[in-house]
Amino acid sequence: MQTVVWILRFVIVVVLVWFAVKNAQVVTIHGLPDQSWQAPFVFILLVVFIAGMVIGLLAWVPTVVRQRREIARMRKTGQPAVTIAPPTPEPPHGI
Repeated sequence: MQTVVWILRFVIVVVLVWFAVKNAQVVTIHGLPDQSWQAPFVFILLVVFIAGMVIGLLAWVPTVVRQRREIARMRKTGQPAVTIAPPTPEPPHGI
């Protein structure tokens, strides 16, 4: 299984390198008036991807902090976790 994972990682890296080589053109990003930046297309994609990941993680952090705080409070008070009973199956139609 480890071999399959390493082969998959290698294939992904090769595809990413191929994509970077094929998209090495310089693009111009126009921001504020009279401001523009030039950078390789792959660099722009990488920056946007990383910015999206950071925004996603920042949106996720409050939920994790709240859940950890609740778990710590429940452990401190000795309160058991709430268990949800599985739904009872309905009889087949017509019976």
